[in-house]
Amino acid sequence: MTWLNYHHLFYFWTIARVGSIAKAGEELHLSQPTISTQLKTLEEALGHRLFHRQGRSLLLTESGRLVFKYADEIFRLGREMQKALGNKASMHRLRLSVGIADVIPKALAEYLLQPALKACEDIFLVCQEGPLPALLAQLAAHELDVVLSDRPSALEMRVKTFSHALGESGESFFAAPTLAAQLREGFPHSLEGAPALLPAAHTAVRRQLEAWFERLQLSPHPMAEFDDSALMSVFGQKGLGFFIAPSVLETQIQQQMKVEVFGRTVQVKERFFAVTVERKLKHPAILAMVNAAREQCFPLEC
Repeated sequence: MTWLNYHHLFYFWTIARVGSIAKAGEELHLSQPTISTQLKTLEEALGHRLFHRQGRSLLLTESGRLVFKYADEIFRLGREMQKALGNKASMHRLRLSVGIADVIPKALAEYLLQPALKACEDIFLVCQEGPLPALLAQLAAHELDVVLSDRPSALEMRVKTFSHALGESGESFFAAPTLAAQLREGFPHSLEGAPALLPAAHTAVRRQLEAWFERLQLSPHPMAEFDDSALMSVFGQKGLGFFIAPSVLETQIQQQMKVEVFGRTVQVKERFFAVTVERKLKHPAILAMVNAAREQCFPLEC
């Protein structure tokens, strides 16, 4: 087996990066003849020309572009290795990579993850928000440890996943104080014609909410719909309409957003799941999160 000479590869990578042998010589503190010789040796070892001249310029050949792509990745990984070794303490930290479906309220995600942070003293938490299908694909590729979702993992996933139920919560109705005072009396019939800020149409809770309105023969006046529940609550804070959120977050939302609860229902519920690729949970932080959610329970149902 012929081993690649990484010194020669580094010289080539530098030439390609700075654009000329002369500039590479200045950066590497080597003479131009030395670099030219090393480049020629690399080309002979690979059996491909890596550059061709166009006037005074050196341009990468098709093979050169391919080699540069690999060289760039090799030296990037080398820098990462040096950085990691320079901070040995970080190598021993427990890492938890969490995907959070974009329909999950941010306050709820924080609520669910707190037990994981408390259970593990030195943990490095990585959170990524996005559409559930994209997060499940990352989970299947082992880029994430767990995905927080409002529904069980999709049945069409090619890689088998397991949905661990965390709990469920009824919904509370919030509004700015003036609007809340108007809607509190006669709830839920007071919602007829009331300005409504709604969850996105594709969410499970939106479908339940509309079915509940239909059963009660109510027709609120839609003002807007949101993928982001945090943004929805900001609009609600400004008095533009009422909005809903899991009752488990009542205290937190009222304190943070300065809004008031004017009604509740258990006829509309949100369910929450931790989705993993393993049936039996092993990650200590995920175990702590799941156990705490189940043992502490969601107040409205307990």
